[in-house]
Amino acid sequence: MGAVALIILILLGPLFLLVVRSIRITQEWRRAVVLRLGRFHAVKGPGIYLLWPIDTIAMMIDLRIQTISITAEQALTRDTVAVGVDAIVFWQVEDPRAAAINIADYNQAIERVSQTSLREMIGATELGHLLSERRAADQALREAIAAKTTTWGVAVRSVEIRDVAIPAALQDAMSRQAQAQRERDARVTLASAETAIAQQVLAAAEVYGRNPVALQLRQMNLLYEMNKERGATVLIPTDMAAALGRAMEGGAAPAKE
Repeated sequence: MGAVALIILILLGPLFLLVVRSIRITQEWRRAVVLRLGRFHAVKGPGIYLLWPIDTIAMMIDLRIQTISITAEQALTRDTVAVGVDAIVFWQVEDPRAAAINIADYNQAIERVSQTSLREMIGATELGHLLSERRAADQALREAIAAKTTTWGVAVRSVEIRDVAIPAALQDAMSRQAQAQRERDARVTLASAETAIAQQVLAAAEVYGRNPVALQLRQMNLLYEMNKERGATVLIPTDMAAALGRAMEGGAAPAKE
């Protein structure tokens, strides 16, 4: 029995050691692209897996969302204005096999593609649209980058433009233009209000012209309001008092006998 156990130990011992040395552990957010005899075999992970002597790890891929900052200085817009634009690209590897096999260094490639795509987007966009439609510019840039990185197994999650820098002289001109526009709008609003008031006054004058009694009653109401609010004594000319009295007599309903 001792000889048999020794033979079994001799036969299974190396196999056991081979299995132990082949054990690999990969974190939750990482994947191992494994080649077997130089050809793609599988994507391993996360957790425990076996890597046999005929297998090699071509690349460890991080599946978490990554960010890169891109900058374009003195780039000309569609209307030939030199601007500087800063943006952030959020991207993530979706296909570890493609990221490891289809391109040598996907990190460097994504940065360069994002840089060139940013300049292409600026050249195809007018300055006014770039300043006022920031979300549309973000979406256009994201689609341009994603179209170039799809075959690499990389997905572009979002692009956010942080800042658009324009020349100081152009900033002053735009500020003066905006101020002039606000003054113009204020004057138009004031003129519209005065027109509406004049139309109401004209309508009231037509009513009072057709009915003098209404005008005299309005005068009495104004005198009452002045005396109620200020508590002052109002002296009324004799002819005005007589006119008001006649208005009251004319406006009153005749008494029934």
